[in-house]
Amino acid sequence: MVFGIRPVAEAIESGRQIERLYIRKGGEGQLLAELRDLALRHRVRMQEVPVEKLNRLVKGNHQGVVAQISPIEYVSMEDIMERVPEDETPLIVIFDGVTDVRNFGAIARSAECAGAHGLIAPLKNAAPVNAEAMKASAGALARIPVCRVGSIRNAVKALQAEGIQVVAATEKSRELIYDADFSRPTAIVMGSEEKGISKEVLKLCDEQLAIPLIGAVESLNVSAAAAVMLFEAVRQRIGD
Repeated sequence: MVFGIRPVAEAIESGRQIERLYIRKGGEGQLLAELRDLALRHRVRMQEVPVEKLNRLVKGNHQGVVAQISPIEYVSMEDIMERVPEDETPLIVIFDGVTDVRNFGAIARSAECAGAHGLIAPLKNAAPVNAEAMKASAGALARIPVCRVGSIRNAVKALQAEGIQVVAATEKSRELIYDADFSRPTAIVMGSEEKGISKEVLKLCDEQLAIPLIGAVESLNVSAAAAVMLFEAVRQRIGD
């Protein structure tokens, strides 16, 4: 945590990865206004909270401002693609609205174990990479590249332009994951815990795939579903 108006401003200006910026609800003054403008310019996520929350987060004179610094360094989509070894086929996971840090970490763990080459998540409506996410990932988030993007739709289009098929994990599809060809360069989209993949992103995907379920419960937890999808890709690629 970094707190205080000037230290937080310096952290933003220096390019530190800010997961979340908490500002006291109702806080006023020129310095706070300048900090808000700075955060907007750098696309830092801000959240207004009661002063009691700030007091719980840190001990000291926070001046109504606390920033949570990411424990990892984010990369660009281009960096992810450039890091794929020449003798390997790209495998990427896209998060569309996964907000639970434990699910985020668990998916990262499965992705790293499956040999995935990167994770792509939105700047907004996404789980922060914090200590809890790191713990749930069992260290995977320190190993697998993570990219934050302003638009998942644009990210999907960019990947497709690079020849990568984008497949959606959704129980609404009649096509099963076993019918898909994961030996091709692939990005797997996982949706939010409650609503699944957004309609806008779903329309862009090359394929919509379902995991067959036999029991009475209608769906898997998103992290379990991601593991099934990822290791179907592993099965197909090892089989080749």
